[in-house]
Amino acid sequence: MLGEIVVSLPPEIAGLTPPSAPERDLARACWEAQDLERVADGVLAPLAGFLIRMESVASSRIEHVEATPVAFARAIGGLRENESALSMVAAGVAIVTLIEASSETIVLEEILAAHAALMRNDPDPDERRSAGRVRDVQNWIGGSQHSPRSALYVPPPPEDVPALLDDLVTFVNRDDVEPVTQAAIAHAQFESIHPFTDGNGRIGRALIGAVLRRRGVTPHTVLPVASALAADTTHYFSLLTRYRSGDPLPMITDLALSVEAAAREARGTARSFARYEETWRAQIGSRSGSTADQLLSHLLALPVFTVEQLARVTGIAERSVYRGVETLAEHHVVEAVTERARGRAYAAMDVLDEFGDLDARIRERITWLRAA
Repeated sequence: MLGEIVVSLPPEIAGLTPPSAPERDLARACWEAQDLERVADGVLAPLAGFLIRMESVASSRIEHVEATPVAFARAIGGLRENESALSMVAAGVAIVTLIEASSETIVLEEILAAHAALMRNDPDPDERRSAGRVRDVQNWIGGSQHSPRSALYVPPPPEDVPALLDDLVTFVNRDDVEPVTQAAIAHAQFESIHPFTDGNGRIGRALIGAVLRRRGVTPHTVLPVASALAADTTHYFSLLTRYRSGDPLPMITDLALSVEAAAREARGTARSFARYEETWRAQIGSRSGSTADQLLSHLLALPVFTVEQLARVTGIAERSVYRGVETLAEHHVVEAVTERARGRAYAAMDVLDEFGDLDARIRERITWLRAA
């Protein structure tokens, strides 16, 4: 019989003086993030939407939630056939919910709203009921579903969680801590508190983006740092373990490298985005001003769409949009990702392919940076 549980109690961090990570690494990470927004100036809005989806996919993968890019596109298009893909879409909504509310201050209500967006359609009815609510039960990481025996980590008991969250919120709203350091400690502390019954990892990684947004490092984008963290999950989890043992420096240093890798490789995506419209125009060989030609300028911002959605965005009649989309499909610029007759969803395949390309580039760069 299990008669006793030894839990971990994270330290209060509201007034913490963080350790000093290498200034060069921190400065380079912030510069790379800000340079991405300078390079992406002409395509910043569609790039920002793409990177949020990218982050949701990679963050979900860390939780062993995976789906193909086409399945993800089908879920974005409204098809409810793949639970993993739907969960990825929900993760994107959660990121947006937290990021868009964090420009001035980050408050607990916004974190709870992000968790509600993530979990409200979860297939587990218990998790749906817990969406947006701080846990009132003990949880643990590892071990069995029924007992914390042999668990890798047992977070604080539920009665301690509200005070720890208030302490965390105070810390993330400080302006006297270097931004990447603040984001790293906030993330590791959130994961150590583990305030929800499920969804902690995805909300905790969204908190990284929220801190960087509030501190002005990424005022218009969300860096896909989860792609870097997912490149070696054993390494990532070891960083959290070291934080819980009282050593936050490895987490800070690694997040700086992850920010650098994600920003540098996202610049390549920004440059590709700037070329796509011209490439597509040459691909279809359509005359200037034709419906197909007019639709091209909207594909970056709306890479997965229905004819009805594209008609609303462009102001062009649905019948004309349908003919234009047929032209784009004939020339392999877009592809139908659902088979239903009404509300059929299409995807710009170059943009869809970029998910895998960018992820691979980030994984390659972070592996090199960690080894350097």
